[in-house]
Amino acid sequence: MQENSENIRNWLRLVRCNGVGPTIFMRLLKHFGTVDAVLNASATGLEKVDGVGPKTAEQILRTKNNFDIDKEIELAEKFDTAIINLEDERYPTLLKKIYDPPPVLYVKGDLVASDSLAVAIVGSRGCSHYGSEQASRFAHLLAAAGFTIVSGMARGIDSAAHTGALSAGGRTIAVQGCGLSRIFPPENKSLFEKISQSGACISELPMGYEPLAENFPARNRIIAGLCLATIVIEAMPRSGALLTAKAALENDREVMAVPGRVDSPLSKGPHSLIKQGARLVESVDDVIETLEFLKKEFADYVAVSAAQTVKNVEMPLFDFSQLKLTEDERKIFDCLDGEPVHVEQIIAETGIPAGKVNATLVALRLKGIIKNLPGNFFCKKVMNNE
Repeated sequence: MQENSENIRNWLRLVRCNGVGPTIFMRLLKHFGTVDAVLNASATGLEKVDGVGPKTAEQILRTKNNFDIDKEIELAEKFDTAIINLEDERYPTLLKKIYDPPPVLYVKGDLVASDSLAVAIVGSRGCSHYGSEQASRFAHLLAAAGFTIVSGMARGIDSAAHTGALSAGGRTIAVQGCGLSRIFPPENKSLFEKISQSGACISELPMGYEPLAENFPARNRIIAGLCLATIVIEAMPRSGALLTAKAALENDREVMAVPGRVDSPLSKGPHSLIKQGARLVESVDDVIETLEFLKKEFADYVAVSAAQTVKNVEMPLFDFSQLKLTEDERKIFDCLDGEPVHVEQIIAETGIPAGKVNATLVALRLKGIIKNLPGNFFCKKVMNNE
């Protein structure tokens, strides 16, 4: 059953009114304070909100009871999908910060605190073998280093990115441009199920919505909004991947691009971004160095080769007592031993905020002294004297 069902019902009732998109929804909520107050407002009251004229006010009043909420909740439960709103603690923190966050999200799978350390990988549906390899490589290495990989589950680059993350035992999130009772493209049914078991498949659209072309530009802003950075790998000049990059820029997120062959039309998108100031990236080191919070927090070791730490290559054995660790690194490191410990247990035992814990775990991983195991579990590497 949906948690806080009556609250969700009212949010669904308002968000499905004609004339109410994410921007108008947020203005209404800010003006009236609660969704209930909006639904009980008169046409005159609604018209006092910026952007809501007589026509929109009339549409809201006329259609606020048109959406079949009982059927929607029943369908969500049938497909094991949670419906959450902006006030839900599970709602992604980074996504809340964009200009027009989705008031309601449908989630199949789980959203966790560590997903705040996320990177989007997007690109062409008709990618080359090179593009597919790069998407899979970057996703695998970043996921193994503790990042959640976000994409749109489309053919080509998106699918390669999700698959790469899964192959590393990492987390990945797919943002669909249709309702979650549908899978698009249909051949990704198996991938859809794997993603929902190792992360989440999400959408802002009603359960039964079809994958119409008009849905995807809005979907792209969610991909960018969930992430600290967006990486573009192979894209035509006018493509959804570049719309995602634009959305990232508009919301003060990093944009990076992987260069391609100069004679390939698919290189025009990323090369154009690079000319406009996007960071050219060739390795996971480049990605980590681009993220300002890692530059500031871990400037003394961001140059450590992430490729070495994420390919399950055993690093030289360490005398941990000689390591220079920050206070937070020491607290987290002392929580670990040779047996797997889940990230949520680390957060609980140390009392360190979730975002800081996840960033510090990346730092310890880059130092080569802990292992990131499937399912967000961590353990120490073997010491010299063991």
